[in-house]
Amino acid sequence: MTQDANHQLLERELAVDDPWCLDTSAFEQERYAQMLRMSRCNGDAGSALEVGCAAGAFTEMLAPLCVRLTVVDVMPQAIERARLRTGKWSHITWVACDIQRFSTTEQFDLIVVAEVLYYLKDVVEMHAAIRNLVSMLAPSGTLIFGSARDEICQRWGHAAGAETVITLFKESLSEIERRHCRTGSANEDCLIVRFRKPSDTSEQSNVGH
Repeated sequence: MTQDANHQLLERELAVDDPWCLDTSAFEQERYAQMLRMSRCNGDAGSALEVGCAAGAFTEMLAPLCVRLTVVDVMPQAIERARLRTGKWSHITWVACDIQRFSTTEQFDLIVVAEVLYYLKDVVEMHAAIRNLVSMLAPSGTLIFGSARDEICQRWGHAAGAETVITLFKESLSEIERRHCRTGSANEDCLIVRFRKPSDTSEQSNVGH
C-alpha cells in the first residue's frame, strides 16, 4: 500500500467517531491495559513520547504517568481530536510530523509506538523509523511496541507487522516482556512488547546475542 493510499485511508477513518472502536472494543481495552501496565513498570516517566495518537484514547491514559509528554502523528486531524480530548493537561506537546522526519534533542525515558509502523511503505522505511526512535530513547529507557501480526498486516495490504518489527527493534534494544492479545476475530490478534535500551556500550554489545 502506498503512502498516499495510507493517508487517504486514515483520513476516511478519522472522519467518523471512534473509527477503530478504541473506546468500545473489549480487545482494544485489553490492549491498552497491557500497554499501560508496561508503561508503568519503571514508575512515572520524566519525559515520554507517543507515536501515533489516533483519537487520543491512549494519550488520555498515558498523560498522568509523565512530567512531559510529546505526541507525534502524521495526521493533523488525529492531533486535533486528541488535543480536544486531553485539554485538561498542559504538559503535552503536539507535533504533526512523519516519525521518519521527527527530530529532537530530547531523550525520552518512555516511548510508546503502537499500530503505527505498518503504515510505512516498506520494511526499509520501518527500519529507518526504528533507528530514529532508538536514537531518541534515553539509556535504560523503555519502549513499548504493539502491532497486529505480520499475517494480518499483510492481508490488510501492508508490508509487515509485529514479528518483523520486533526483530528489527531487537538489533539495538533488549526485549524484556511480550504479551499476546487476541480474540476469535481474524483481525484481533496483536503482540505487545516492552523493550529496554542498554545503559552502556558493554551492555549494548550483548544485544541480539
